[in-house]
Amino acid sequence: MDDFDSPWKDALDLYFRAFLLLFFPKIHDDIDWSRPVEMLDKELQQLVPKAARGRLTVDKLVKVWRKNGRPVWVLIHVEVQAQRDRTFTRRMCVYNCRIFDRHDCDVASLAVLADDDPNWRPTVYKRGLWDTSLRMKFTPVKLLDYAGRAAELEASDNPFAKVVLAHLKALETRRDPENRREWKFRLVRGLYERGFGNEDVRQLFRIIDWLMGLPGELEEAFQLEWDEYEEGRRMPFVTSIERHGMLRVIERTLRAKFGDEGAQLMPSIIDLNDAEKYLIISDAIMSANDLDDVRRACAAAAKPTRAPRKKSGSGKRGTP
Repeated sequence: MDDFDSPWKDALDLYFRAFLLLFFPKIHDDIDWSRPVEMLDKELQQLVPKAARGRLTVDKLVKVWRKNGRPVWVLIHVEVQAQRDRTFTRRMCVYNCRIFDRHDCDVASLAVLADDDPNWRPTVYKRGLWDTSLRMKFTPVKLLDYAGRAAELEASDNPFAKVVLAHLKALETRRDPENRREWKFRLVRGLYERGFGNEDVRQLFRIIDWLMGLPGELEEAFQLEWDEYEEGRRMPFVTSIERHGMLRVIERTLRAKFGDEGAQLMPSIIDLNDAEKYLIISDAIMSANDLDDVRRACAAAAKPTRAPRKKSGSGKRGTP
């Protein structure tokens, strides 16, 4: 089964502004982007117990500032399960009401339906008894509506367009792994061809790799094809290690063992750019007593390795 919720969480954290620009441009244009954006996922988890959440959903709570100077909360609910959910509209209403009750502030509830059922389009929650009634309306984005716009998404400079296209192609190729391999290579190659910066390439590659998992033999074929492409462009080796999942495992281990402070070491670990050093760091994390042990291992791995001097056959001093 494809893992959709994890990459969507990362994509929303990394490209929230691009997400709004692609799906909700009017909201995007009403936000003061010069002010900080706050991700309040932990607060949302406290407001809504785990048992009340959907099985395969991505829930994000974001605090932004409108251009009129007022703070607002944006609730994003991404439904990634591939079947109808009768509780979806109720959850949208419960989340909205609980956030409003906590902050006494307007809340925008945005829904993204990432499932594969074209007929499932919930928009309203309502309930009532006698003369008392409650009604909440929201406008969802249906990813399947973008399936006919693949060329537009592929040509877009918006990084979130690449996430959407990868998700759609993952759905489309669930029973056609060879076609998925071809699309995966095409999408990742397109990151370079569209001129994305190195950090965007790294992050988007990781998300696409996550969304478009391949069976063993095809993954090896993809990696080989990508290595050849990288060599042909003389690009620095970065993302092929991520394809093997090494950096993902390192980051998850750091978070599990040392929390967010441990995850802050990831940029320096990525910059090591060496498979053997990644293995050394991974072993160091597993055996570390504290985060300082990991920092020392990173510092040691970052030191350049000197190549041995060649000895001249005549015994005279050779050229270094």
